[in-house]
Amino acid sequence: MADAKRKKRFFEVDMPSINKQTNLIAYEVEELEGKYFSYDLTRLLRGKNIIIYFKTKVENGNAFGVPIGLELVPSYLRKMVRKGTNYIEDSIAVDGKFRIKPFLVTRRKVSRAIRKALRNKAKEEIIEFAKEKSNEEIIDEILRGSLQKTLSVKLKKIYPLSLCEIKTFRVLEKKD
Repeated sequence: MADAKRKKRFFEVDMPSINKQTNLIAYEVEELEGKYFSYDLTRLLRGKNIIIYFKTKVENGNAFGVPIGLELVPSYLRKMVRKGTNYIEDSIAVDGKFRIKPFLVTRRKVSRAIRKALRNKAKEEIIEFAKEKSNEEIIDEILRGSLQKTLSVKLKKIYPLSLCEIKTFRVLEKKD
């Protein structure tokens, strides 16, 4: 006799960092352990195109998503950079735990020395900000915009910016 066919079902996954739920498909809830999924936050953040990435954990039969990163959609960034401006990017690894990539847009074209000063000051401020914070705290600060706001105020002393965003935040995987 043939075994009865197993049927995939939807299981609810909580995302406590953004107070939302989503459904993932699997045979059993335990199969969701360690699966990665993404969630689009465009409508939640009023047009700011951010995609957040989660890794699922299962405890006591309940699945929940742990945030492991976020990134701005490239089309949003292209829309923000206008003709006659400069943009500044950097990649900052903080204590080998995570990588943050700021994206800065100046109001006008500026010299290379000013761009370098902005990049160095942003790196210094982000490292100082992120030293004693956890991944969830940093993602929460980025989603609320408080990290970008404080960074913009500090960088305004060098040169005023038209845009100060965190382009990418990623938790670095530990290799055992």
